[in-house]
Amino acid sequence: MNQHRVVRTGTALAGLTGALLLAGCSGAADAEQPSEANGSYEDGTYTAEGSYQTPETVETVSVTLTLEDSVITEVEMSGDPQAPETERFQGQFIDGIADEVVGKHLDELDVDRVAGSSLTSGGFNQAIDAIKEQAVE
Repeated sequence: MNQHRVVRTGTALAGLTGALLLAGCSGAADAEQPSEANGSYEDGTYTAEGSYQTPETVETVSVTLTLEDSVITEVEMSGDPQAPETERFQGQFIDGIADEVVGKHLDELDVDRVAGSSLTSGGFNQAIDAIKEQAVE
């Protein structure tokens, strides 16, 4: 079972590495592109759900963020794990997510692994995308 995770993670990292290499080759046109971290979001508290696939099931998490000047000042996350292994990994992710995101601009988030949990980030990032849509000024 862990072999499948390693392959998926390796494949995702290889794809990401390729994309970053290609982005680095694009030259002067990049200077004209706006920075990713320049979106403006309304202050407030937002909640959204995200889901992700594990080898056993589809899992769901709920993310609540508080924003001030488009910066995350507080994060709360909960899940309803369906499998014992998922309970452990979601717990690790939830316990460590605040250290990864509090103090960052909403557009700067790039969460892929927290405290050894990598699959949970899929649901977290999906919820973040929904929160961005809710919070746009």
